[in-house]
Amino acid sequence: MSLPYKLPIPRSLVVLYLPFVLLLSACSPLYVLRAAYEEGKILWRRQPITALLEKPDLGQETQDKLRLVLAVREYARDRLKMNVGGSYSSYSYVDRTDLTYILTAAPRTELIPYTWWFPIVGRVPYKGFFSKEDAKTAAQRLQGEGYDTNLRTSAAFSTLGWFDDPLLAHLLKYDQVALADVIFHELFHNTLYVKGAGNFNESVANFVGGRAAIEFFREQSGDGSWAYQTALRRWQEELEFSEFIERLADSLGELYGRKIPEEEKLRFREEIFAQGKKEWDERIANRPSHRFRGFSKQPINNAVLIHYILYLKNLRLFEELYQAKAKHLTSVIEAIRDAVKDGGDPFDAVRGLLTGVSG
Repeated sequence: MSLPYKLPIPRSLVVLYLPFVLLLSACSPLYVLRAAYEEGKILWRRQPITALLEKPDLGQETQDKLRLVLAVREYARDRLKMNVGGSYSSYSYVDRTDLTYILTAAPRTELIPYTWWFPIVGRVPYKGFFSKEDAKTAAQRLQGEGYDTNLRTSAAFSTLGWFDDPLLAHLLKYDQVALADVIFHELFHNTLYVKGAGNFNESVANFVGGRAAIEFFREQSGDGSWAYQTALRRWQEELEFSEFIERLADSLGELYGRKIPEEEKLRFREEIFAQGKKEWDERIANRPSHRFRGFSKQPINNAVLIHYILYLKNLRLFEELYQAKAKHLTSVIEAIRDAVKDGGDPFDAVRGLLTGVSG
């Protein structure tokens, strides 16, 4: 999912849990019909990538990216043992870039996401709309109830394996590293989903997407290649920003826990927001290409931070497990899948894995 200033790495663009056939008991009939219509268009327009590659007028760059998608699929299936199925073996044209509008919300003096409930997937901390007007109306309603809101666009969504998700045309505009990252991220959602654990699902998929891209390009292109070096740098920048956001969230949590009037909390939080922006600006002042360079330029409220936390929570935890497992990503994925089977907090389950390895 995208942010207002458009993050340069788009794997965060593509994770909207919207298996529309499951929404019948959770949403209005109009919402369900619109979702069904939009998904139906995507599925109807699918064509096999292998058939598309046979077209004589296909540009070389497009050919290269389509072949990359197929190679990433094979790597995810054969090396990482993901549940690939038929996802990303086909291509679909969508006639607009902003496919969906994603709404998140949070109380003004709490870093707790507003959630929506759907059958099967449980509670999720965002809701997708195919109509910008509907999304704005929902955001205004929540604002009237005292919530911070954040509305952003998304170029695509995942159906968690309920359908064979195609590659959408918009994603071909991304560079090869970002594109590979997207596909690995999405295929991991097909592989593992923990009901009602939005933060975990997104964070672990970010970890797998980032690390899988690094390993893939190291094997495909070598340690000295642009692709490998770029994938490695982007993941390191994501880890860095994750830790920064978690510290900022801790500061806000301490403030919101104080027994002071709400007006004072709202005033003090603006000071924390401003200080956080200033700190981040200073930290990356000499790195103008940092993928999170836009953080200090956007308006911030609790809903914006909830979005960051959703995708970046405890990334260092997964990285530590990766290092403890001798940098063997397949083993890490298998261990995480086994650890979360019995329920409970999935992050605690991963911490238990790390304790077991280090012990």
